[in-house]
Amino acid sequence: MRTLARRRSRGAGPLALVAALLGLLLLLAPAASAAGGLDDAAAALKQGRVYVDPAMAGRFGQGQADALTEKIRKADKPIFVAVVPAADPYGASTVFDDLRTKVGITGTYAIWRGDQFQARSDKEALPTASAQRIAGASFRAHPGDIDATLNDFVDTAAPQVKGHGVNSTAGGVSAAAIAVPLALLALAGTGVFLLFRRSKRRKEEQRRAELAQVRRVVDEDITAYGEELDRLDFVPSAPDADEVQRGDYTHALDSYERAKLLMDQAKGPEDVKPVAEALEDGRFALATLAARRDGHPLPERRPPCFFDPRHGPSVKDADWAPAGGAARAVPVCRADADRLAAGQDPDIRTVPTEHGPQPYWNAGPAYGPWAGGYFGGFGGGGLLPGLLVGTMLGSMMATPAYAYGPADAGSGYEGGDQSGADFDSSDFGGGFDGGGGDFGGGGGDFGGGGDFGGGF
Repeated sequence: MRTLARRRSRGAGPLALVAALLGLLLLLAPAASAAGGLDDAAAALKQGRVYVDPAMAGRFGQGQADALTEKIRKADKPIFVAVVPAADPYGASTVFDDLRTKVGITGTYAIWRGDQFQARSDKEALPTASAQRIAGASFRAHPGDIDATLNDFVDTAAPQVKGHGVNSTAGGVSAAAIAVPLALLALAGTGVFLLFRRSKRRKEEQRRAELAQVRRVVDEDITAYGEELDRLDFVPSAPDADEVQRGDYTHALDSYERAKLLMDQAKGPEDVKPVAEALEDGRFALATLAARRDGHPLPERRPPCFFDPRHGPSVKDADWAPAGGAARAVPVCRADADRLAAGQDPDIRTVPTEHGPQPYWNAGPAYGPWAGGYFGGFGGGGLLPGLLVGTMLGSMMATPAYAYGPADAGSGYEGGDQSGADFDSSDFGGGFDGGGGDFGGGGGDFGGGGDFGGGF
């Protein structure tokens, strides 16, 4: 008996350890069946999983949800799908706003509620009107079939949704299964954070240095414009000054003040673009005022002189080639047009560099936003690359890595961003019961009012 007791005692240790490990795994693993509700739905969506309320499990099974979750994961797009009953707490008019607020991630949200299906989206990811149209088309193609409708929606929407998906557990893999990789990542986390912080600090230092480099040139532009205003002999209260002329003069003054304010607020070289835009706009107002006062035809809205925007609006295009480069037509002021016609060099704007004064197009990337502010608004944004082709600045603008291109290279949105409750609720308004995107009271038909029936 003592031997048997000793054997049981020796066996109790490993069994206890196994029991403890099993208990830990149970604590780490997600619950197999949740009670349902907005909090459970938001928790699942934040992990990148398709959420199915327990009340809808008979109509859309776990296997179907896992397969759809994997499809969204492979698409790597911020698409969030929920299948819920047409009952509290999923209010018909509030469910989109409620889920979007609790999930707090920018993206496209599709909800099957009871027998209805609808989608809303943050405009950064996909215009809500597009999300609604895709949802309507998917629903009509597969009446009453939740699985087919949702898969059709994801297949159609994924190529159009911008950004990247959120980290997911890909169809319900337990937290215990990823605990070891997470632990290894945590060990490297500090090093990665330090490298990231150093890289970020280096980029900030570069931005400050580039801003200091270009600030001198922009300040010269602002000063030159202010001197033009000082030399102007226009008196708004003079008897020969009419209301239209006073409007041009006020516009020119406002542009001057706006340029100074924007330059004071600049934090990086990209912030000088609106300063240059304000100065270009003000100089055109001055040219318009001069034409009105002299009784001449109003000037055509043209880009400023390519050789030096301080020369004011161009009057024509003239052929010119940079040293060692191909000829191209560039906008020129009257004085530079005459110089070129006489076989002389134009009056080119030079800026300081470590190699001495250089034409601005050979001075480095800091001048990209400055040039873009003057020329980027003309020719649909495609004028400047053609003007600068073959120059240092033109070559930099042609590379994907160039961050400050005058065409603004998009908004920088990556998708799946954490935004919390800070989102445009009008994108998610309307819900399932009324408003422009409702379902017309039933099985998802898009009839009546401001909805989608035949609305293409």
